[in-house]
Amino acid sequence: MELTGYIGALFIGISLGLIGGGGSILTVPVLVYLFGVAPVAATSYSLFVVGATSLIGALNNWRRRLVDFNTAFLFGITSIITVFITRKIIIPHIPENIPMGNTTLHFSVLTMVFFAVLMLLASVSMIRSTDMKTEPGTPAAAFAKLILYGMGIGLVTGFLGAGGGFVLIPALVLLLRLPMKKAIGTSLLIIALNSLAGFLGDKGHFEMDRTLLLSVTGLAIAGVFVGGWIGKVVNGNKLKKGFGWFVLLMGIYIIIREIWLR
Repeated sequence: MELTGYIGALFIGISLGLIGGGGSILTVPVLVYLFGVAPVAATSYSLFVVGATSLIGALNNWRRRLVDFNTAFLFGITSIITVFITRKIIIPHIPENIPMGNTTLHFSVLTMVFFAVLMLLASVSMIRSTDMKTEPGTPAAAFAKLILYGMGIGLVTGFLGAGGGFVLIPALVLLLRLPMKKAIGTSLLIIALNSLAGFLGDKGHFEMDRTLLLSVTGLAIAGVFVGGWIGKVVNGNKLKKGFGWFVLLMGIYIIIREIWLR
């Protein structure tokens, strides 16, 4: 299973290099089902893996002048604060067993179910892959929406250890009218900052296998460069839709496994 897990780690980076995102949605399932990491701890591992790989992707885009630092700063402040508070204060105080009437809900199971729902939403976004057109609006309205989006991205990243690029990129295009390529590069920087802030918020909360963490991260980063090379000769839109269907099936599998096959 570990060999399959390392292949999955490489695939995470390849998808990021190919389509500018999406790979982070697989990080938690790979860690939980292939490496046997506990779900809540896996979200912490994922924050580091996603943060490091997204930072490499952001640097590659910065070299091509496809990162808007002002936007990253404005959007990032809200989401970074939300992520840090979520990981530092909220997560440690959530009990593993949550009483719910005559039954008990396990937080680890809820984590995986919510993650599967996130995968379903992300898969629909990738499969549809429609062109986004900017809409007119006042700067004040866009700024207010930006704050709400920032908090939403922060909660997704904080609770589930996923980047949330499938929500972030449309927000940058529709609200701030960034060109798509610049929106992708900017989103990678925001995701990197959010994820690494969340990982710092976890300091002292989990015991981590550093060898595993660095191995998975290293393979994911290598995958970014492999994906970038493949992307020069393969149609990215078709790959994105195919990856979307794969994520959809994975999300359905996780729901079935966690609810009916436990």
